[in-house]
Amino acid sequence: MSYITTKDGTQIYYKDWGTGQPVVFSHGWPLTADAWEAQMFFLASNGYRCIGHDRRGHGRSSQPWDGNHMDQYADDLAELFEKLDLKNVIMIGHSTGGGEVARYIGRHGTSRVAKAVLMGAVPPIMLKTEANPGGLPIEVFDGFRAAYLADRAQFFLDVASGPFFNFNRPGAKVSQGVIQSWYNQGMMSGHKNAYDCIKAFSETDFTEDLKKFDVPTLIIHGDDDQIVPIGASAMLSSKLVKNSILKIYPGGSHSLGDTAKEQLNKDLLEFIQS
Repeated sequence: MSYITTKDGTQIYYKDWGTGQPVVFSHGWPLTADAWEAQMFFLASNGYRCIGHDRRGHGRSSQPWDGNHMDQYADDLAELFEKLDLKNVIMIGHSTGGGEVARYIGRHGTSRVAKAVLMGAVPPIMLKTEANPGGLPIEVFDGFRAAYLADRAQFFLDVASGPFFNFNRPGAKVSQGVIQSWYNQGMMSGHKNAYDCIKAFSETDFTEDLKKFDVPTLIIHGDDDQIVPIGASAMLSSKLVKNSILKIYPGGSHSLGDTAKEQLNKDLLEFIQS
């Protein structure tokens, strides 16, 4: 098992597959690097070095009481880049991980970054505010927190069985294995870490971070994403990131890495090679 230890003593687990130009994956809440395994296997098999880390408080990383916010997540990622001396990196982030990529670029720049991909990503900001009238009301996220505290295990099972993969849509091809994998990954997260992360992914404003992107960027989103609605996320981010490419998956779920795996793998490889 591979780990780095951050400046505050937190152990961050990472997997490192293949050789070549590095591709670094940032996962969604409340998951682990395992959520990216299909894409990591595909790209590593096509000549790239694929690195996926478990965010602090998630998966195999340690569970510190503090630091469960986007600035720290981005700083942890910067330490991983430095300790592995990664250069010319393709950054790929899903959901909360897309926020992590945005905040990394906002705080640390692109001296080590060649390209970026935001998939089903939370930026610019999920929360409804005066400046973001199309966002989701705070009551939605308060509901997440209440359900989480009432019965975390059942809440995770409900999310995985329904809106995360669009398994609640008529005619959906439901995979019990995919549901179980999501649930298992979620239950590995620290109780407080995953609780705090709800605030981090919903209330952090990435508007200024997105304006600092100066590398080729691909924004991918399903137009039936029930977790991060496309109108308040990808449609706005694509206007804030200069010269970005927006790719919409018709009927696509929040978790395109599972429900549109072959198409996503093809699109990622094409963008990386372009």
